[in-house]
Amino acid sequence: MDINPLVWFEIYVDDIKRARAFYETMLDTTLEELSDPSDEALTMLSFYGNHEAHGCSGALVHNPSHQAGTGGIIVYFSCDNCEQEQQRAQQAGGSVVQAKMAIGEYGHIALVKDTEGNTIGLHSLQ
Repeated sequence: MDINPLVWFEIYVDDIKRARAFYETMLDTTLEELSDPSDEALTMLSFYGNHEAHGCSGALVHNPSHQAGTGGIIVYFSCDNCEQEQQRAQQAGGSVVQAKMAIGEYGHIALVKDTEGNTIGLHSLQ
């Protein structure tokens, strides 16, 4: 394949309002509501996505049939300096799992736990 293998992600949350506040604060962004015509019980908030650019987009999802929490998959968000997002994650009610650390020629990462119990990654070149 000659394309990025990840095309979409969903982060399951138990409290969509709390999760929205966390991600909007940590990433200094605004999430947009999405509708799913096939499931009225589903609530989705989308991250910005440019389908012509590198990477992928995704959404926070509240689905009564899926619980939030650690599940073995970590999604990494691109950042200018992941230490800033790490600090904002704490200010927004999350916690640091792994403080910013160098990963050689690939830059730096940090791992944080969101307000829903999900572990997410932050990646920056600096």
